[in-house]
Amino acid sequence: MKTSITKASKRISKKILIILFWIMVWEFGSLLIDNVILLPSPLEVLQMLSKLIFQQYFWLCVFSSIARVIVGLVLSIGLGVAVGIIAGLNSHVEELLTPLLVTVKSTPIMSIIILALVWFRSTNVAIFTAVLICFPVIYTNVVQGIKSVDVQLLQMAQLYKVKRKYVIRDIYIPSIKHYIISGVLMCLGLAWKVSVTSEVLATPKYSIGLNLLNSKAMLETSELFAWTVVVVILSFGFESLFKYYVKKTDRLSAE
Repeated sequence: MKTSITKASKRISKKILIILFWIMVWEFGSLLIDNVILLPSPLEVLQMLSKLIFQQYFWLCVFSSIARVIVGLVLSIGLGVAVGIIAGLNSHVEELLTPLLVTVKSTPIMSIIILALVWFRSTNVAIFTAVLICFPVIYTNVVQGIKSVDVQLLQMAQLYKVKRKYVIRDIYIPSIKHYIISGVLMCLGLAWKVSVTSEVLATPKYSIGLNLLNSKAMLETSELFAWTVVVVILSFGFESLFKYYVKKTDRLSAE
């Protein structure tokens, strides 16, 4: 028990030291450039962030952006898993969807956002873009997971005439679990990048992206960095919570 605690504390200490190292690099760069508009210091950004967090508008923007990311992720994961299983089990469906996926993957994000601005209200642009960008990631991982299922298990199920729904539930789903987790981890950071980028162009009333745009327009680089730090923290928080949930679920299932 003590050994595991010691190892955990060492890992945390190492991560803190790495973060401090990069903050020092940032501070050194700020001193070297000596221009707050080009590169504010970490202290100036922290001071700006401390001002923002006591404003009601700040929290309205943060929670609105979080809501858009969550809706986009849930839709992406749900569609990706459902359609991925169907395509993995049916090669005709996979072939039918291949041109669509290639097109989506090849299309620049900016083009997708601009099209979404024509089709949707500004508040829904970020959700649509997140779904369109994250769906192929989940879908591809699920299809790969379906194709990697142990053939012997499938043959045994076929021999004993196990119903298709039980084969999917008890063989396919457990086999693709790690593929889904991998896809979700990739999408957690991607969804934040895409959603905030969409908000910058769509400018919904309450959003982190709008504040990034306003900060840039007013040359408030400290505020621009502060909002960027918020996005990084939120993205990291989402990823950490998901990893914790996965570990807890694995631990409970092992018991």
